[in-house]
Amino acid sequence: MAEFNLQSEFNPEGDQPQAIKALVSGLNNNAKHQTLLGITGSGKTFTMANVIQDVQRPTLIISHNKTLAAQLYGEFKLLFPDNAVEYFISYYDYYQPEAYMPVTDTFIEKDMSVNEEIDILRLKATSSLLARDDVIVVSSVSCIYGIGSPAEYRDKVIQIHKGDNLNRKDFFHKLVNIHYNRNDSVFERGTFRVRGDVIEVYLAYEDIGIRLDMFGDTIDSVTRFNPLTGEITKEMANEFVYPAKHFVTDRESINQITMEIRKELVNRLEELRSNDKLLEAQRLEQRTNFDLEMMMEVGYCSGIENYSRYFSGRKPGERPYTLIDFFPDNFLTIIDESHVTLPQIKGMYNGDRARKEVLVEHGFACRALWIIDPYKSPNSCRCKINWYMFPLRLPIRNLNYVR
Repeated sequence: MAEFNLQSEFNPEGDQPQAIKALVSGLNNNAKHQTLLGITGSGKTFTMANVIQDVQRPTLIISHNKTLAAQLYGEFKLLFPDNAVEYFISYYDYYQPEAYMPVTDTFIEKDMSVNEEIDILRLKATSSLLARDDVIVVSSVSCIYGIGSPAEYRDKVIQIHKGDNLNRKDFFHKLVNIHYNRNDSVFERGTFRVRGDVIEVYLAYEDIGIRLDMFGDTIDSVTRFNPLTGEITKEMANEFVYPAKHFVTDRESINQITMEIRKELVNRLEELRSNDKLLEAQRLEQRTNFDLEMMMEVGYCSGIENYSRYFSGRKPGERPYTLIDFFPDNFLTIIDESHVTLPQIKGMYNGDRARKEVLVEHGFACRALWIIDPYKSPNSCRCKINWYMFPLRLPIRNLNYVR
């Protein structure tokens, strides 16, 4: 098992050794909540890095905005060059969620612009969490929003072993199921192509291509290569292909899921019509049936996250699967600038919930939309998070936000 290896020309000085010792002792003695106080420039990040190295636990660091998250990501990358330091923030350059304003009868369609580079980093974070133990993920509060079941994600990982027999048809089917598209002319992220006895896959989460040289039905060699130059970078005995999206399922599951959604739709339509909300019922029926047709045809639809409860097999009221669920049970959570981050998490929950209630009430979404709320606060996910650290700036009054 790989270990965290802090590399720095500096050593802890001043009050840092005492703080590191106290925090490590608290973690080893099962202290659930600990606070690290320090002025700006006092080395709180370096102190946190030393704690991570001493306790040797996968770590989630939550920051309240993308800029600070990016700064922390860069710093931890330098401090832990041999370990997996990942970045997980919202992948939208622009995002307007769908919303409805009853007063003016105005519906705002969902509009967004996805940053492909950030999407790569998000997928890289989840794939690293499944592949290794020495992982630090620096995240914004996006980590509290649903991204699909880690069990489903793990089950869809394709394993490739040199010397194994490979059924091409089955292999291509598995790739399509995890949202890789065949494209023999344009080789880009999240695609695969076939050239004679050579199969090439462009990974969705890294700028790396995987090449399988076949001898009949046997995998003769497995290599990593540069997708732009074609240069071979590494010979591999084993390789893994992780899904290109966080929401993944198979055709059999989709058939069952659509049946469950239709049952809820029938019940909800009866309720709306019995309350003389005929327009809302017509609207809901039309929108939901369109989504179901898309799921049946292509296995996906715009706004599929609205149906995540069905895809993950959760019951009403159960918490959503998030990045947090990809971590092992012994992981450490550090909430940076916690006097700002914790109130932000609560505020985001309340705003998101109010918007969804209006959409459901007026027939723009099924009730399942209510069940995909993000975590309201760290208290909402205590069943998963066991150890917290709260670094925050002085003055002492900031402690009130944490308490």
